[in-house]
Amino acid sequence: MSNKVVEGLYYSQSDEWLKVEKDVATIGISDYAQDQLGDIVYIEEIKIGKSVQKGDVLTTVESVKAVSDVYTPIGGEIVEVNQSLMENPATINKDPYESGWIAKIKMSKPEEINDLMNAADYAQFRKE
Repeated sequence: MSNKVVEGLYYSQSDEWLKVEKDVATIGISDYAQDQLGDIVYIEEIKIGKSVQKGDVLTTVESVKAVSDVYTPIGGEIVEVNQSLMENPATINKDPYESGWIAKIKMSKPEEINDLMNAADYAQFRKE
């Protein structure tokens, strides 16, 4: 079972991670989430320029086991999408925290990150 947690990222209870650089947040799914899903075969396309609210469905990820929604832990405007991931969704299984990122959002309410867990809290949350 894979449960790698990366320091310096924020985590949601629905297993998304967030990396914050100034006012832009990069979003992906955690190692735990990709492990639970199994081999990822498809990611629904995300539209650049779309506005999202915290808790909205960002995209849908399809694996050999299940179809799962990915939620945005923060509100804002989608400014970049990982196009190489759309062509090779299995990248999430291999490298969920680096090349497996999903989208970047220009945050409208950066204070929303205060509702997320740090790496230690997330690791504890996943142990329970």
